[in-house]
Amino acid sequence: MARKETARKDVAPKPANTRPSKAASHALTHIGASGEARMVDVSAKPATERLAVAEGRVVMAKATLDLIVSGNAKKGDVLGTARIAGIMAAKRTSELIPLCHPLALSKVVVEIEPDAKLPGCVVRASVKVTGPTGVEMEALTAVSVACLTIYDMIKAVERGVRIEGIHLIEKLGGKSGHYRV
Repeated sequence: MARKETARKDVAPKPANTRPSKAASHALTHIGASGEARMVDVSAKPATERLAVAEGRVVMAKATLDLIVSGNAKKGDVLGTARIAGIMAAKRTSELIPLCHPLALSKVVVEIEPDAKLPGCVVRASVKVTGPTGVEMEALTAVSVACLTIYDMIKAVERGVRIEGIHLIEKLGGKSGHYRV
């Protein structure tokens, strides 16, 4: 007897701009034949130039954003500190994400733009490497830690700050080619 599929009401629909990757129908690369977690062997892959760009937002009250922009936050230079934290995090991604390969990054840029319309800050990280594997996790980690640093530096003023929308914007290089949201 065939089972009838019904839509679950507790599962949010996929956002319209999300495209499944080409590998979506293949097995997960970090899962071995017997279901164990494993690090992917990239030794046979050629070293190519790879780039990844990620973005996220820190949403806060306008008064809190004004403190950041004016440089009057109690803990000091919020944006400069968050920028450095993001760069440091990208370089240590393999220590934080268990199955990531350690990479000799050639470039990490973290940009943070105050946005009065949010109000808040838009954080964007670009990470570059020449190697056998991509830098998506490094870009996402840079954005995540930069956003967390902003939160840490302003939490005494506002506890209701939200970190949202962390996602990959673009990926270049490697076998799967160019991806852009």
